[in-house]
Amino acid sequence: MLDRLLCHDREALQQIYDSCFPMIRALVKKNNGFEEDAEDIFQETLIILLERAQSPDFVLTCRLKTYIYAVSRHLWLKRLESAQRQLPLADGLADWIPVADDIAQHEERDQAFRNMEAALNQLGEPCRSLLEQYYIMNKSMAEIAEIFGYTNADNAKTQKYKCLMRLKKIFFAYQTNKSDKPFSEP
Repeated sequence: MLDRLLCHDREALQQIYDSCFPMIRALVKKNNGFEEDAEDIFQETLIILLERAQSPDFVLTCRLKTYIYAVSRHLWLKRLESAQRQLPLADGLADWIPVADDIAQHEERDQAFRNMEAALNQLGEPCRSLLEQYYIMNKSMAEIAEIFGYTNADNAKTQKYKCLMRLKKIFFAYQTNKSDKPFSEP
């Protein structure tokens, strides 16, 4: 991905934006920032990444997403420290950013997202599509009943519940496994 980014591949840039910007926006907004601040921080981070990646000595020793998060967090802390004169901030600004945002916990969260994706893939049809229609496409139970051919919204709701229970079982099997590769259920 980094090589593609260095070749100014727009698709690679879009993939990085799609996968990384939401967590940077959450970091900034959770810590008294605004959407525009997050956009600035993310852009500065990408510039730093590109500058450093062009150096022959540069070696990425973690996941790209983790690197982007760490650089963005550092830039946001610096920006908050420079604004300290205007804002009444507590001493120990680094402690002000919640511990939950440290890199190790970010990696755990990232693994949980990968496990959820694998669980959804393993869930199969029609459960996966039903849950996507409800949670991602924001379809009502009546619309889902019509799409999937259920007799009414209550039947669709019952099926959604069964699908959620199956997804939960598969997901927790992945979580219990705690490996870098998602667990495969027999």
